[in-house]
Amino acid sequence: MTSQLKPLKGVLLDLDGTLYHGSVMIPGADRLMQLLIDNNIPFRYVTNNSSLTPDAFAARLRGMGLPAAPEDVCTSASAAAEYVASNHPGARVYIIGETGLREAAIRAGLEPVEHGADIVLQGIDRELTYAKVAGAVDQLLKGAKFVMTNPDLLLPSEHGLIPGAGSIGAMIQAASGQAPTVIGKPSAILMNYALERLGTGADETWVVGDNLATDIGAGKAAGCGTALVLTGLTTAANLEMYAEKAGCCADVVCEDLDALGSYILERIRQ
Repeated sequence: MTSQLKPLKGVLLDLDGTLYHGSVMIPGADRLMQLLIDNNIPFRYVTNNSSLTPDAFAARLRGMGLPAAPEDVCTSASAAAEYVASNHPGARVYIIGETGLREAAIRAGLEPVEHGADIVLQGIDRELTYAKVAGAVDQLLKGAKFVMTNPDLLLPSEHGLIPGAGSIGAMIQAASGQAPTVIGKPSAILMNYALERLGTGADETWVVGDNLATDIGAGKAAGCGTALVLTGLTTAANLEMYAEKAGCCADVVCEDLDALGSYILERIRQ
């Protein structure tokens, strides 16, 4: 399961399950980030979570003792808003989502509307109503295009797993007959957005995450090196099952973040 990674000039790091669980830092995350800083290796945090702004994510990371500025955080909401703005400047958007998605859309120069939308822009919405879904379907049937922040069917919460953006999108797709353009992992769109901000090429950047289907799949789709850490969804016990299910393997598999740090040091010193 382990092979030599490409040269390391930058790192894209997943958040939940990789660096923290909820509000608790995963052991070794602080040491890994300090190692990157000490060796002048640029990084960006990359998350499918569209509910919060980069400022909010950065504050959460700093609260755990991890280095983070808003510009260090790349969310599926920010990437989705930029994708729409690049392809449809000033578009009218019907939004199903939370603060992170709404603020990203406005920052990108998009116009939130309730009717006459050019785009249905959909992410996680924990205050979802039937009326919101009906409105989205109505816009799509009238010719709007469908853009979804991420395909996650489930996401962790304080009370266990709950339906994610992908589950909401599946309902909208079933009713409208229109498949969405997916921005978040495993799509390469979010990774390319992060690479642009990192300033490194895909062939010299590693993607680090705990999920083979999303993190590692996205890294491979973007042409990056990939490192799987067994700190979250994937464990030594279920690794083979998830690899078969995802249809891909990481370039290197590390038991924890300290093991990844040691591997990085070995590569730097070669």
